[in-house]
Amino acid sequence: MAECEVCGNDYYLSFQVVAAGQTHTFDSFECAIHKLAPVCEHCRCKIVGHGIEANGTFYCCAHCARKEGVSAVADRA
Repeated sequence: MAECEVCGNDYYLSFQVVAAGQTHTFDSFECAIHKLAPVCEHCRCKIVGHGIEANGTFYCCAHCARKEGVSAVADRA
């Protein structure tokens, strides 16, 4: 068993994620998202899907990117 680095739960189904060369241990996808998902610069939500990166900044969607002045973006249909 391994302890989740977010909630501290010692769980037999814990898993590891390697991101940016660092190994993290979690007991759920919820904890992994809480720790690793980027945050939208405009609305501050966690970006769980593809999101948009513009000028080194992350946004959850084209709407939020446009609200921050990024003009050449569109959500995929």
